[in-house]
Amino acid sequence: MKLLVTGAGGFIGSHVVEACVAAGYDVRAFVRYNSRNSWGWLEGSPVLKKIEMRSGDIRDYDSVLGALKGCDGVLHLAALIGIPYSYESPLAYVRTNVEGTYNVLQGARELGLKQVLVTSTSETYGTAQRVPIDELHPAVGQSPYSASKIAADQLAISYHRSFGLPVKIVRPFNTFGPRQSARAIIPTIITQILAGKKEIKLGNLSPTRDLTFVKDTAAAFLAILRSDKLVGEAANIGMGEEISVGDLASKIAGLMKAKVKIVADKQRVRPGASEVERLLSDPSKLKKLAKWKPAYDLDRGLVETIEFLKAHQHLYKADLYNV
Repeated sequence: MKLLVTGAGGFIGSHVVEACVAAGYDVRAFVRYNSRNSWGWLEGSPVLKKIEMRSGDIRDYDSVLGALKGCDGVLHLAALIGIPYSYESPLAYVRTNVEGTYNVLQGARELGLKQVLVTSTSETYGTAQRVPIDELHPAVGQSPYSASKIAADQLAISYHRSFGLPVKIVRPFNTFGPRQSARAIIPTIITQILAGKKEIKLGNLSPTRDLTFVKDTAAAFLAILRSDKLVGEAANIGMGEEISVGDLASKIAGLMKAKVKIVADKQRVRPGASEVERLLSDPSKLKKLAKWKPAYDLDRGLVETIEFLKAHQHLYKADLYNV
């Protein structure tokens, strides 16, 4: 099977590409065009010579259609993912996340692809109204980012119900690990400690998150790809465990043997009604229908992430907060 992976140069996308190659799939990696011909996190990857690279723009239908031609399936991960920037430019999220997903769906429909995986997010649930959160939990758009992903999910399901497109919705909770953006909470904490900071600047400390190591998330994508029981369905990827941001920061400081003080930074705090206070997944559907089982617990994943960031500290700017 030949697979197109969109967003292939990104954090999760690059790990998914590597997992697909390891599993024996023929992979075409779709990355956003840039004049430097940079492949993002696939630069230097051990699989780079084993995959076909394709540059384009997920917002451009012709670009997406051309990349889909000759493929049997698509794993669609390309998206704008930063929640803070969605407050600055909501329209950018509509164009990338909604229109970009339309381009993938319409192209897959036109070409008759056999597998269409669309990447969602636990942010579509908003603050938990009940826990653990299963796939039937109501969708609540608490940020322009989450609203754009809800719209993309619904569009994908409509293509399944209206046109019979074999869509599967992949809904990760909070993924972490090597290559993650500095905007994410775990790299934010680790890079500040590595830079010798004694005061760690964070936003709200009380919200809880369900954290999955990126290699387990990539394995879940493959499990969903192989499952014929998840067509037309959404599946959560999560551990079924939660930890508060404050406790997470303390755990990381302990693993790094660092004595630090956590201080509130107003520019990192979401608007009050937009903050997602609690996320705790119910991954039982994924485990039952796709036979997925995580290999990493939180501590093991954090240790591997810390080691990666130590080796790549030059790529991260601990003094700069950028939405």
